[in-house]
Amino acid sequence: MKRIFYFFLILSALVACEDDDSFSSAGGLMLTFENDTLKMDTVFSKSSSSTYCFGVHNYNNKGLKLSSVRLSKGNQTGFRVNVDGSYLDNSNGSIVNDLEIRRKDSILVFVELTPSDARQLEPRLVEDDLVFSLESGTVQKVNLRAWAWDAERWDHLILQRDTTITSVRPIIVYGPLTIASGVTLTLKNTTLYFHDQAGIDVYGTLVTDSCLFRGDRLDRMFSYLPYDRVSGQWSGIHFHETSTKNSLIDTEIRNSGDYAILCDSADYNANELRLDMLRCVVHNGEGMGIACRNANIRLQQCQITNMGGDCLAIDGGQAQIHRCTLAQFYPFDGNRGAALFFTNTLPLHQLFCDSSIITGYAEDVLMGIPIDSTQFEYQFMHTLIRTPRVETADSVRFSNIIWESSKDSIQGTRHFRLIDEDNLIYDFHLDSLSTAKGLGCY
Repeated sequence: MKRIFYFFLILSALVACEDDDSFSSAGGLMLTFENDTLKMDTVFSKSSSSTYCFGVHNYNNKGLKLSSVRLSKGNQTGFRVNVDGSYLDNSNGSIVNDLEIRRKDSILVFVELTPSDARQLEPRLVEDDLVFSLESGTVQKVNLRAWAWDAERWDHLILQRDTTITSVRPIIVYGPLTIASGVTLTLKNTTLYFHDQAGIDVYGTLVTDSCLFRGDRLDRMFSYLPYDRVSGQWSGIHFHETSTKNSLIDTEIRNSGDYAILCDSADYNANELRLDMLRCVVHNGEGMGIACRNANIRLQQCQITNMGGDCLAIDGGQAQIHRCTLAQFYPFDGNRGAALFFTNTLPLHQLFCDSSIITGYAEDVLMGIPIDSTQFEYQFMHTLIRTPRVETADSVRFSNIIWESSKDSIQGTRHFRLIDEDNLIYDFHLDSLSTAKGLGCY
């Protein structure tokens, strides 16, 4: 009896295997695609896109054989395709032959794009059809499409002479962009897109007017979240010891890594600014926003917001802060830094802050830490500060202050027009109900 049972068990398995291995060339059987169009994000010319993936499903009761999968335009568009582990050979017509999809089974298709440079100013549509030809003669297509944007590429560029650049094309920076000592780089109406770990090393002078510095990822981390809203995309701007007279006007710096701006320690000069910033935005960095040591800096009408470290960190030197918004609402780390931190490892000759907003999530976002008896001079006037009211002898350093606490009806995020913590969208213009009217950068 047991032998008969085992005989039928083996027979059933053989029948099942035979059924799984059976294929049909009937004309009515079709593949099913997740979408009939694969829409990719914008890609810079001569740069590789992210890898995109979609499934190809055979929901039929019979297996299907594919005589070929090919790109309709061959190797002319820059698409690269892998179908179920087999690459379409671009040297042989961008085609792969003799694939199978068993019944009720699926395969994965991976797509990348490296578009050529068409020498056009505006982004252009790049598209091709991925053509699936079944053994039955049935032909099905998936449209591949992306926008390609022609860009200039700077690869480990070292500037040895004064240079002025006004570019209507995006510029992608690979490796450090170095400004040699004694050299001035002037950027006007220009956007620099920094590749992973790239940044600017300034030994000379950087002058910007109406510029944007950001990471080079144009795609999305999630469907709702562009990489442009994610910190840690590039290295930042490093002003070295020999760098001075740097001037940034109407310039935005975002998505930085360890720092957005770092001013190394240098000989203090009370009569010469190392960094002068007017109407600038430093936003959404993984580390420090602006960190300066023994420097002479001036910030006017600037927004410094959402940093993993301190938004603004001053160690010694001199700092003038006029009509600025320092708001610490960094979303990725509960151990975020202060909105403003200042100390005197080196003499703090003067920190003067007026008509500004200093706020954030924490109960206290203003951190003044004296190290020893070294000079430690500071003054705050006509400013909203989220910190416990100062009632010690240091109270003389605070004049006409709006002391903010978590008990206030309008406090923290409620000062501002839009703080969308789910989608990471921020607008630091003041809300009509804010008690900080007349203060801050807007």
